[in-house]
Amino acid sequence: MSEDLKTRALAVHRRLMDFYGEPIWRNPLPPLDELVSTILSQNTNDINRDRAFASLRARFPTWEAVRDAPPDEVIAAVRVAGLANQKGPRIQAVLRAITAERGELSLDFLADWPVEKARAWLTRFKGVGPKTAAIVLRFSLGKPAFPVDTHIYRVSGRIGLRPPKMSVEAAHRHLENLFPPETYYAAHLNIIRLGREICTARKANCAHCPLHTLCDFASVANIEQ
Repeated sequence: MSEDLKTRALAVHRRLMDFYGEPIWRNPLPPLDELVSTILSQNTNDINRDRAFASLRARFPTWEAVRDAPPDEVIAAVRVAGLANQKGPRIQAVLRAITAERGELSLDFLADWPVEKARAWLTRFKGVGPKTAAIVLRFSLGKPAFPVDTHIYRVSGRIGLRPPKMSVEAAHRHLENLFPPETYYAAHLNIIRLGREICTARKANCAHCPLHTLCDFASVANIEQ
């Protein structure tokens, strides 16, 4: 990986910090809560994710109760998140697998593990991919992981921070190597905000983007105008 690309990534981070400021995410959840919340977030928005998580916690007093509940009750509790017939059983399967391996329902032990070991352990579970694992590692455990969601994948491709045909899975490691670890938190959140507000999937508003002088896509768009 070239130093020029790393320099460009750092410039992207600094430009977004100047534009948006230091981002503040919601209060971090315990790692097991974050894992369940992130599974619920798949293919839905933050509002429905939070509604489903609150519904699940209101209906069942403990994660053990969720694990042992009739599947249809868990499905009903998370229905607002969409794909409930998939997400409910998946959450229960993960909870059962953690219990079988660890003897209890807790992921706090991952705080003492190296990030790669923790990532490998989490992604063994069906439904826990690189993004879900990285969110738990970054936001609950404070480990150097860079989650790549659809906004970050799109924006990083348009800017030219990753190869155009690189997979989402490969983009996690690529961007972790590109950005300095101390920037992961802010860079992740600010790039998502840019992708939601300016560099949207339907149309990139290059004229109002703070990164237009750093962006391959904006350069081509300006030439074609």
